[in-house]
Amino acid sequence: MRFRNGGGGEGATPAGADATAFAAAAAAFAGSGGDLTEGDMPDLLRDLLAVLPAGVAILDEHLRWQYLNAAFATATGLRRADLLGRPVESTSFGGAAGTLRRIVADGRDREHTTGSPEGPGAPVPPGLRVRYRALSAAGHVTGVVVVVLDDPDPVQELRRDLAQTRTRLALLDAAAERIGTTLDVDTTCAELAAFAVPRLADLVTVDLLPTETAVHGHGASGLRLRRAAVGCADRLRGAVAGLAHPGESVRHRDGSAASRALASGVAVLVGPRSPEELADAAPDPASLAAYRAAGVTSVLVVPLTARGRLVGLMTLARAGTAGTGDATAPTAPPTAPVFTTDEAVLVGDLAARAATGIDNARRYSHSQGIALDLQRALLSEPGHPHQNLELASRYLPSGTSSVVGGDWYETVRLPFGRTLLVMGDVMGHGVEAAVDMSNYRSTLRDVAGTDLPPHRILRQLDTVIAANESARPATCLLALADPGRRRWTFSSAGHLPPALIAPDRPTELLRIPTGPPLGTGVGGYEQVGRELLPDETLLLYTDGLVERRGEDIDASLARLAALRLPTAGDLDDLLDAVLHALGPYSPGAGPAEDDVAVLAARPRARP
Repeated sequence: MRFRNGGGGEGATPAGADATAFAAAAAAFAGSGGDLTEGDMPDLLRDLLAVLPAGVAILDEHLRWQYLNAAFATATGLRRADLLGRPVESTSFGGAAGTLRRIVADGRDREHTTGSPEGPGAPVPPGLRVRYRALSAAGHVTGVVVVVLDDPDPVQELRRDLAQTRTRLALLDAAAERIGTTLDVDTTCAELAAFAVPRLADLVTVDLLPTETAVHGHGASGLRLRRAAVGCADRLRGAVAGLAHPGESVRHRDGSAASRALASGVAVLVGPRSPEELADAAPDPASLAAYRAAGVTSVLVVPLTARGRLVGLMTLARAGTAGTGDATAPTAPPTAPVFTTDEAVLVGDLAARAATGIDNARRYSHSQGIALDLQRALLSEPGHPHQNLELASRYLPSGTSSVVGGDWYETVRLPFGRTLLVMGDVMGHGVEAAVDMSNYRSTLRDVAGTDLPPHRILRQLDTVIAANESARPATCLLALADPGRRRWTFSSAGHLPPALIAPDRPTELLRIPTGPPLGTGVGGYEQVGRELLPDETLLLYTDGLVERRGEDIDASLARLAALRLPTAGDLDDLLDAVLHALGPYSPGAGPAEDDVAVLAARPRARP
C-alpha cells in the first residue's frame, strides 16, 4: 500500500539540529565530554554521523526529536517521519520520557535496555542497549543524544517479526468475522467503524461516494460524500458531537488530508505538530473543532477501493487528553502514539477487505432494488372484487436491503357475486422469484376464468407450472367467497392456514386440508367449506408475518391466534393492528428475514 506523509522530509534535518548538536553527538558517541569549541567542523561531523554503523539520534532540551541517522532507523525499525519534530511522549520512546527528563535536570548519563520497565516500549525491538547522554553548551543542558550501542539480537528480532505477523493476521481474521456480516451497506460501514475503535484509533469516520458515481482509480476530489458511520472512544463522545452524523452529506475541503486521498487514491498520514497543521489536515470546520476539542495527535486517511473502483474514505484519528471543547484553543498535549507506516499498511489491508464488503453490499442492494421495483409493479392493487366484499392488503419487503421475495396476492371476480381470494409465496428471493410470482398470477387468472372449484384450480395450476422445469415451487391458498350463499370454500397447496376474526370470539385458525406446493406435479388437493357470516373477517398472510428463526411454527401460529384484533371499522385499521403486533417492526420481532403479504376480506352488509 502506498501512502503520503503529511510532513517532514525523509532525509531532511530540522533547523533545530545545528552544528552544536551534531558535534555534541559525535563527542558523546566517542565517549568524550559534550562541550564544544568554535573550532568544530559541523559538515564533517554531519557526514560522520550519517555513515556511523551505530544508531544515533538527538533530542533538544524540550525532548523533541531533532535528528536520527540511518543506523538508528534500522536498529529501531522507526522512520524519520515517525520521530522528527515530535515530543518523545508521543512516540515509541515514550516509556523513556521520565529518564530523559532526569538527564535534562541533572546532566548525568544513563543507559537502559529496551523492553525494560524504564526503557522504550513497543514497537522498538526489545533487547537493544541504549545510552542517553546530555548535550551541554556553556554549562547548560541543550539536549540529549541517544545512541544504540549494539544491534538487536537476531533471534529476538525474528521473534518480533513473527509476533507482528501473527498480530496482523489475527486482526485481519477478526475483521473478516465482524465486518460484512450482512449485505447492507450502512451495517457494513458501522461494523468497520466499531472494529477500528479502539483497536486502531480513537475516532473513525466512514464516508461513501454516491452509489451512482463510478470513480475508477482516483480523482474524486470535490465530490459530496455521504457519512455512513462514526465510531469514537467513549471519552471523546462529547468532544466530537459536532461531527456529521451517519446519513448526512459531507464535502471535504480542497487541500485537506481527505481531499488529497480522494484525488490521489493514496493513503495520507498526517501528524500535526501545530494548530495550523491540524487546520490544514481537517476536512471542514466542524471536523477541525472536533479534532481540537479531542486533542487529535495523528490522522490517517485511507481510500476505500474495491475492484479498481473508489467507493469512499475511512479517516482514523488518535487523540490525547480531550480538550475543553473550545474550538479556538490549541491542540491538547499529545499523549497518544502517532500512526506509523507499518500501521498505515495494516489499515490499508483492512480497508481493502472492508471496501470489498461495501461494494458487494451495494451491488446486492442495487439488484434487490430492481427486484423491489419489479415486485411493486407486479403486485399493485389486487383485482376488483364484487361490491359485496370489502378488501384491504399490504406488502412489506424484508430488511433494509429490500430482500424481495415472491409473496403475492390476487382477487379474481367470478360470476354470481363470487370472488376468489388468492395468497401465494414463491420460494426464494430476488428478481427470479418476482418474475416467477408474475407467472403464477397470470396463470392463475387464466385457470380461474374457467370457473372451476378451488381444488381443481390448484390441480390445473400445478400441472401447468410443473411443465416448466425452471419454475420455482410455491405455496398457495385459495378462498372462494360466496356471500350470496353465505359460504367460504378453501383449498391449500402447502400454505399456512387462514385466520378468521369475529366479534366475541378468539381469533380462529381454520383447519384446511393441505396438499403439496404448486409446481411439483404431484397434485392431490382437497377443499373444505365453511359458513360465511356477515360480521366475520378473513385474514390471509404469508409466512413472513408469523415465522421466527429458531421457533416452532406451531408456536408462531399460536401467537397469531392469541391476538385480540378489531372486528369492526376499517380493514386498514385491522391490518395496522396485525402488523404492529407481528410485523417486522413489532417488539421482539428482530430483523426481518422474509417479506410479508397480508390480505383481509369482509362481506359487506346489504343495505
